[in-house]
Amino acid sequence: MKLNPILNLHPLTKLYFSLFVTISVIIIPSYIFAFTWFPILLVIAIIAGVGKQYLDIVVRALVLLLGIVFLMQLFFYPGDQVIGEWWIFEATKEGLQYGLVLTSRVLAMGSAFILFFRITEIRDFVKALEDLGMPPMGAYIVLSTLQIIPEMRRQAHTIMEAQKTRGVETEGSLLIRAKAFIPILTPLILSSIASTEERAITLESRAFSAPTKKTSLHKLKKSSSDRTIPIVLLILMISLIIWRLSL
Repeated sequence: MKLNPILNLHPLTKLYFSLFVTISVIIIPSYIFAFTWFPILLVIAIIAGVGKQYLDIVVRALVLLLGIVFLMQLFFYPGDQVIGEWWIFEATKEGLQYGLVLTSRVLAMGSAFILFFRITEIRDFVKALEDLGMPPMGAYIVLSTLQIIPEMRRQAHTIMEAQKTRGVETEGSLLIRAKAFIPILTPLILSSIASTEERAITLESRAFSAPTKKTSLHKLKKSSSDRTIPIVLLILMISLIIWRLSL
């Protein structure tokens, strides 16, 4: 049992919060409101003990994307109020406004779900989906989909280390790393196929496809916070919708 209260929350409670962040930035058009979510999420990540990892993932996954999206809107969004020029491009006030709105929403949504997967174990999330009534086959598809990229990354690292022991140069310029990456594709694909077959055999040995009710040793418990937080989020969501419709 983890001692951190945020990590101890039920996976669905964390999911509901991420969905609340996503829907709230769509309801409220202010980019200031959307940008405000990021420091809030960062504080939550720090309290949960994953602040450094969370910030690192957000920077690597979103900063370049947000920069491209903002520049595209700034120079190509239709508008009449020109605020600057660069070469053949014109920056408009309308493009600036829409670029800020769009990038703030992407930042809020993306960082919310990055935080969700940083503070939620995949097996807990899949078990929560099963408890909601998702068939075991569907739960396994979700689990394998979420695990495929980390698993292939680990396999690629193992193969790369093996190539190093054989004297293959894997570090240096981008061209050298690209040349080193090509030879690992075949063993990576073959190992992925082999691991898929091994999983299938393991599942069948445990009667995964048997037409009987499945049981699990892994249980999830809901605390009083897990019952209160969704209700509070629902009330806030309804309040935001009513406020938006009243404008």
